[in-house]
Amino acid sequence: MKVVAQRVKMANVSVNNRVVGQIDCGLLLLVGLSKHDSLEQLTWMARKSVNLRIFERDGLMQDSVLDMGGEILAVSQFTLVADCRKGKRPSFTDAMPPAQAEPMFDDFVLLLEKNLGKPVKTGEFGANMQVTLVNDGPVTIILER
Repeated sequence: MKVVAQRVKMANVSVNNRVVGQIDCGLLLLVGLSKHDSLEQLTWMARKSVNLRIFERDGLMQDSVLDMGGEILAVSQFTLVADCRKGKRPSFTDAMPPAQAEPMFDDFVLLLEKNLGKPVKTGEFGANMQVTLVNDGPVTIILER
């Protein structure tokens, strides 16, 4: 499992020119699930994402999205698990098949909500999405488990 966590001033995701998820200050999480992922990885990643201290207070990164009352926008992105070691075309053989990945992503969102204590916005699983964001910092962290 890979998550790209971006500290944002705002972010939204659109499908067919219609905004389906939007947040103000908080975290944009791009989520890649591999066929080897389990509930253990989801639980760890949700806890880590919500408690990651990357928001500034007194000039230091010492607050989490939970501490500062921010929001989370989670977007499924299977391309994060691409293998680019050979050739010119990425291989997605390690990506979790969509029939398994969609309920697993939904479970991840539920775990995020449980840890954050409020609803998490999402994109539309499997859709061609356009993500707009204002990266704050910029701060971008890659989490792997």
